Amino acid sequence: MKTTSNSDLALVLSGGGARAAYQVGVLCAIGERRPHLEIPIHTGVSAGAINTVTLAAHPGSFGAAVRAVRKEWSRLTVEDVYRVRVSGLVRSGFRWVGQRFLHRKGSTVVRGLFDMEPLRAFLAQRVDFERIESNVASGKLRAVTLSAACYTSGETVTFIHGAPDVPTWKRSQRRGVRGQLTVDHVIASAAIPILFPAVRIGNGFYGDGSVRQAAPLAPAVHLGADRILAISMRAKWQVKQSRREVVTHYPSAAQVMGLLFHSIFLDSLDSDAERLERINNILRGVPAGTQLVEQLRPIKILVLRPSLDLGALARPHWRRLPPIIRSLVESIGGQREGASDFISYLLFDPAYTVPLMELGYDDATERWDEIEEFLDGEP
Repeated sequence: MKTTSNSDLALVLSGGGARAAYQVGVLCAIGERRPHLEIPIHTGVSAGAINTVTLAAHPGSFGAAVRAVRKEWSRLTVEDVYRVRVSGLVRSGFRWVGQRFLHRKGSTVVRGLFDMEPLRAFLAQRVDFERIESNVASGKLRAVTLSAACYTSGETVTFIHGAPDVPTWKRSQRRGVRGQLTVDHVIASAAIPILFPAVRIGNGFYGDGSVRQAAPLAPAVHLGADRILAISMRAKWQVKQSRREVVTHYPSAAQVMGLLFHSIFLDSLDSDAERLERINNILRGVPAGTQLVEQLRPIKILVLRPSLDLGALARPHWRRLPPIIRSLVESIGGQREGASDFISYLLFDPAYTVPLMELGYDDATERWDEIEEFLDGEP
């Protein structure tokens, strides 16, 4: 079977909690039609980091890798990802009360509302991180990156596992560092502040990489990609216009959290893609042979988006959350209309994630001619 070589191609997978199942459906449609597609540069952040390392660590073809990822997502549940830290919350509550009423000094440290140890165990059992090094050494991969926010420095740090000649970088509030990826890097990249505890890597503590990642396409650009395939989890119509609903009540905390999560996980990719297209348009007007100070180059980008609102698809299934988590969600208004966006980030359940994969598959199938032209086109 023909192998499709794309030495300049990068795959960018952004964050979005349970919404990341949509990415898997898109990749399955591509893998079915191009099972031997080669993507040398993989970059991921937050939930996209989970998909990134699972693909990068697979020993087989691209088609086999995406089938394996789909199989795991088809049985992934909340219990495999996180659990509520009840004892920790109770201890923190009593400590806070004691400090206030007994006038004791000190601060109350809440190390996340949820515990991510289930996800750590899930990944440790199913992802062979040593295989990433093997795939890099064989030339199958050029580089795999995961990004996380460093609470110590405030920077977005991109951890790079790649060939010896791959570059690192230092920019304002972001830098790339070389190192072998581990399960700690994945957990750190997906650790949403407040909800999940920070992860210690080296001398720093890290959380979700989407929090301060203003340029999610930058790692792929720094690593030399001339074509970028990115998968967004914001519906096509949501990019151009906002959903307008009749406001009948004060917004619940869940609605506010949903908006906050959108700003963290969805906005950056859209704005960065627009910025890249503007640069491409400028470069088209530059005379051939002109020496550019910044050594800019045109980079093709294809952003694949869902045809439906992924948040709205979560609403019928919110009661499938475990009882204690459902109670927490109810306490902040998660059952009210307009709060489904927040629920969609937490709803790791096949009743929700399997339809997302089917939607991603159908959307990519619908756009296959465009995808095929992008994969076969010249940089």
